Amino acid sequence: MLPAWHVHVDVWLVIGVIGFAYWYLTARVRPRLRPLAPPPSHGELAAFYTGLLLLLVVSNWPLHDLAETSLYWVHMTNHLVITLIAPPLMLLGLTRRMSDHIFGHRLVLPWLRYVARPGAAFAIFNLGMIASHWPDAVALSLRNELAHFLIHSFLFLSGILMWIPVVSRSTLVPALRPPSRMVYLLLNSILPTIPASFLTFSHVPIYPAYGDSALAFGLSAVEDQTIAGLIMKLGGTLLIWAVISITWFKWANDEKRWDQIEQDLRTPV
Repeated sequence: MLPAWHVHVDVWLVIGVIGFAYWYLTARVRPRLRPLAPPPSHGELAAFYTGLLLLLVVSNWPLHDLAETSLYWVHMTNHLVITLIAPPLMLLGLTRRMSDHIFGHRLVLPWLRYVARPGAAFAIFNLGMIASHWPDAVALSLRNELAHFLIHSFLFLSGILMWIPVVSRSTLVPALRPPSRMVYLLLNSILPTIPASFLTFSHVPIYPAYGDSALAFGLSAVEDQTIAGLIMKLGGTLLIWAVISITWFKWANDEKRWDQIEQDLRTPV
């Protein structure tokens, strides 16, 4: 049974502020940049607003309510969107000049250039991910709205940090070169399998708060957390490996094109 419908005012407020900030950046700030910065393409606009829409969907009724009251696998799906899907889409919605304008702000750049380094971003993202799935942290987020908001905010921001070395277009905080990028992504696909394995193979409920609620949907608490573990393990891993594959093919094509250009330059006319 679905939870009773109600409006999450805080969610609409936060999503609205982010959406307005992006619109203001593209429509009001960008035209004042010199030299004049080109507007985002249709693909960039679609990427940003798709990421924002996904955040709205998973943070609102009914998915938010199911995730926090009934089904842990829905909770895990929400985390997957918050950390691995929405952040890269929203970063891809920023042009190079827009990225430089945000990342280069005097209140942002001094700390971002350190925490967005691959090692720091990897540690913050993965340690935060593991800590957020600790039973005490989950229990706290379920009974305290402020803790729930802060944990999800941290997960989203750590997701932004994790993806900056992969998809950043900024010249001030640039993405890694393709070979390093693939190694970085590979490492990020390994560590989350630790909590995912505990969830998948445990024969006892790790999160008792979901036990009785899951039964209403025909699942035992163990079955619920097994599905959650598979979503975390397979969903997250497949998504990251898809990005690795895209990166490799694009890098290979770029190398082939440069080799062809060099060969054409050496060939006498």
